[in-house]
Order: sequence, then structure tokens, then C-alpha cells
Amino acid sequence: MKKILTICTIIAAFVLTACEGDQGPPGEDGVTILGSVFETTVDFTENNNYSNLITIPSSIDVFESDIVLVFLLEDVIPDGQGGGIDVWSQLPQLFFPTQGTLVYNFDFQNGNDEILPDVRLFLGADFNLNSLGGEFTNDQTFRIAIVPADFANKTIDMNDLLETIDVSSSNIVKLP
Repeated sequence: MKKILTICTIIAAFVLTACEGDQGPPGEDGVTILGSVFETTVDFTENNNYSNLITIPSSIDVFESDIVLVFLLEDVIPDGQGGGIDVWSQLPQLFFPTQGTLVYNFDFQNGNDEILPDVRLFLGADFNLNSLGGEFTNDQTFRIAIVPADFANKTIDMNDLLETIDVSSSNIVKLP
């Protein structure tokens, strides 16, 4: 009995002291991603040179290190419940109409103290864009995401992006 008591005392002492002392370096903090997403629908016409300048809303902070991602709404597929599931593709995005190769693309400038940051959405092609039908030029919807540079180094789709920055589709600002 004395041996059992001695063994129990040793085990208890070991358990109580095992959690003391140097615990090693602290772990890394979790990732905090502060990103913003907004949506706009535009027409590409000969009058606007198949280009649209979208000013980023002043309510969205854009830092020098941030990255801008742009997604095109390519399709809405029925979800079987009377609604639809949006299909988003990250720009640049190539299409191959009968006339040749068409690309949806964008550029971004961060602005300064006097100019708000903006994104220019534009079409490029190896053919005359005037021959392009309305399915590629009218009512084209884009989501523009501003995310920290560390986050943007990964390949990502729209759903991953919204989940990571904790934004619901219903909370996305839709510009006129």
C-alpha cells in the first residue's frame, strides 16, 4: 500500500509541475482581414470607349499596401428553390466570341489627398469592339474587392473572399 501511495504522489507531483515553467514562445495571433467589397453594373459603349471609371466610395479606406480584385458576374444558375446562385470570375477574363478574342480587364490607382482611388473597367479585343453584341457590353455586373496584400497572394474565388472578410452578399454596397 505504501508503494501505491508513493507512486500516486509522484504522479500527482509530475502532473502538477508539468504545466509550470517555460511554455515556449507564444503562438502567432490569428489573421485579421479588413477588406471591403462593393458592386457596380455598367455598360460598355463606343461613347465611353468601352471603359468605365468607378470611384471607390469614400467610406472605404484603401491603403497603399492593399490589393484590388475585380470579379465579373458571368451567370446566375437556378438553385432549385426559386432563387439563383451567382457565378463570379476574377478579372482579367477572356471570352471567344465569333469575332475573335475579348478580354474584360481593369486597372487601379490609389488616389491621393485630392483624388479618390478608382478602378477603370475596360474591354480589349483583337477585333473592332463596335461589332460586339449587347450580351458582352450591356448591364455587366462587377464586384470590386479591396483586400490586404497578404491575403491577395492566394488564389481565391468570390465565396472564399466574402467568407474570409466576413461580408454577406446582402451587405455589399451596390453603386448606381
